[in-house]
Formats: sequence, structure tokens, C-alpha cells
Amino acid sequence: MKVIMVHNTHLFPGGEDRSFALESDLLRKHNHQVIPYERNNKIIAHTPLWKIGLRSLWSQEDYDAVLKLIRKCRPDILHAQNTFPLISPSIYYAAQRENVPVVMSLRNYRLYCLNAYFFRDGKACELCVDQLIPLSGIKHRCYQNSLPGSLVTASMLTFHRLLKVYERQVNTFIVLTEFAREKFISYGIPARKLRLKPNFLDDDVPLNSCRENFALFSGRLSAEKGIEVLLQAWKDIGQKLPLKIAGSGPLEPMVRQLADIQDGIEYIGQKTNDQILSLLRRASVLVFPSLWYEGMPRIIIEAFATGTPVVGSNLGAMSTLIEHGKTGIHFRAGDAQDLVRAVSWVRDHPDNWDVMHRSTRLEFEEKYSSDINYDLLIDIYKQTINEYSGL
Repeated sequence: MKVIMVHNTHLFPGGEDRSFALESDLLRKHNHQVIPYERNNKIIAHTPLWKIGLRSLWSQEDYDAVLKLIRKCRPDILHAQNTFPLISPSIYYAAQRENVPVVMSLRNYRLYCLNAYFFRDGKACELCVDQLIPLSGIKHRCYQNSLPGSLVTASMLTFHRLLKVYERQVNTFIVLTEFAREKFISYGIPARKLRLKPNFLDDDVPLNSCRENFALFSGRLSAEKGIEVLLQAWKDIGQKLPLKIAGSGPLEPMVRQLADIQDGIEYIGQKTNDQILSLLRRASVLVFPSLWYEGMPRIIIEAFATGTPVVGSNLGAMSTLIEHGKTGIHFRAGDAQDLVRAVSWVRDHPDNWDVMHRSTRLEFEEKYSSDINYDLLIDIYKQTINEYSGL
């Protein structure tokens, strides 16, 4: 099978970029031909905002380039991971013009939210979903706290909503969790167009029977990740269960300062993926206190692969990814005292937690291995091609 894999890479590499690379490599491993088409956000810093805004509406440059690529390669399918802001949905029109079916991965909520997170002022926010023109997002400067940026992004969303671009030009949407699937159905995307395929790991991660007495947080140090809730909770439990914090971000100075003066909190900085997996194999628990819905946090899958249960917010993707009492424990998002309660339960029930260590590994093997994911992806491609061809 020939697949054109489209991706607009981010200025700071993240989960979407990693998924683009992993899915491309997975297909190549099974002898499919992957034809990458990429743009990099590095050019944004040297381009006027109004030009970026126009390009996010319709990029003639990318339309022409993808049309030429399709005519040259004659792919079976086009799979877009991310097209914002440089590539734009213009490439879908190019694919449809040449009778190539389109698959689009929905890894965030960009179709309905200016900042793509459904997150504002420390909590979930969906005000713009029912607004043809997302005035609330403009008012609150939800795109990078910039009024001009929010106006440009709102214009893009309104333009594409009016023309029903995604509904008409995309044949199949891939969602990562059952939570996301139900959300997108409620927003108006037909259920028949939505297919569930989670993220996966390509590594065979060995288990470790010897656990150490520490909890781990790994991720971006920013407000939506619940860092302040995490730090507040560890004022009460740090003496009993030390916390290691890995990552970087805008709240790093606050984390460093508190780690210097408070026992039980250690800031260990940004770590490589191999280093994180090593930490997970030793940790008693992964703590994931996110305040936004999330797409599908790769760190949770990595925790499952290493047999590490998760204490996570009962919100968004975490509400369906973490099975309460089996692969981890839920707590109320944003509630530091409920996080203390959940972590205390972990400490007070070591036998139950040992059972969870085995359950999380089994969960990974049944749902998130590369072999399982390959079968899901190819099934999505084949079904999309068959439906497009009227078979």
C-alpha cells in the first residue's frame, strides 16, 4: 500500500511529532511505501502573522505540491496527522480531485477551540463549540494570549465551519480514546466517520520486579498539566512518598524553587525517552494530574508498558484510559486533597497495588502494542478505501 503521510511539525517537538514518526516507521516495517509530506513551524518566526493566517485558511503552495505528489506517486490513501497552521486543509481538496481517500488523525480539539486544548483559566472550557464565530476565544485571547493571533485563528475556524471543509473533504477521522470519540460525535461529526485507534509503543519494554519508594511526574511543566495541584498535594505526602519531577516548561522556575526548600520533591530536569522508561520501571506510581482533556498521553501508555499504575485526573482521556481500581486510581481534577487521598490509598494498600502492576502490563499488551496498532491502522485504511470506492 502507498500512503502519503502529511504532518506540520511543531516548533518544539511533542507527542504529535513522535506519533507521525512512529506510524510512518510502523508502516515501513510491514513493507508499505510511506511518502512523507512535511512542513516545519520554524518559518513562522520570520513570517508576518497575517500571512500565516491566510495560509491556514488555504495554502495554494501546499495544494499544488500535494497535487503534484499524488500524480507522481499515485497513492492509495492520504493520511494527515496535523495541517495547522502552514499546510491547511487545501491538501484534502487536492486528494479528492485525484480520487484519493483522506484519513485525518484528531489528536487535539483544534477544529473547535482556538488553543486546541479546551482549557482556560485553570479549567476545561467549551464555550466556542456552539459559536459559529468563536467570540469567547477572541475575548479571552485563547490563542497564545494574543488578540491578533486569536482573531486570525478564529477566522480560520469560522471559514472552515461555514464551508464544512472537514465534514466534506475527510473520509475517516482517527480518534485516540473513547472519550474523544464521544466528544466529536456530540460536536456533530458522524459516528460512522470516526474510528478509534490509540497511540502505541514500538519498544519491548522489560518489566522490573524491584520497585523503589518514589512517585514520578513526567511532562510539560505548565498550568494545564496540573503542576500547581501536584506541588500543593506533595506538601502533605512528600515525607511518606518522595516525588521526582521530570520535564521542562514555563513553570520550571516555580518547581525548582519549591524542590530546593521542600523535602520530598526532587526536580530532575528534562530526560530522554529511555531515561523516562528506566524511571518508570523503578517508580511505585506515575502521577498524572492534568487539568485539560488531553489527546492520549504517551506517558500513560509507557507506564502501562512498564507495569506502573497511574494516579490520574478523572477527566477527559484519563477517565477512559485509566481503569479505576485495575490500572490505577482516579482523583477529582484540580483537587489537591483528593490527590492526597488517592496517593495515600496507594501507600496503604500495597497488595492491591502489586496486582495493579500486573494488570497495567496486560492492558498494554492487549491494547497498545505495535502489532495490535498495525492491525487497527491497516483495517482503517482498507475500510476507508473500500467505502470510497463504493465496495
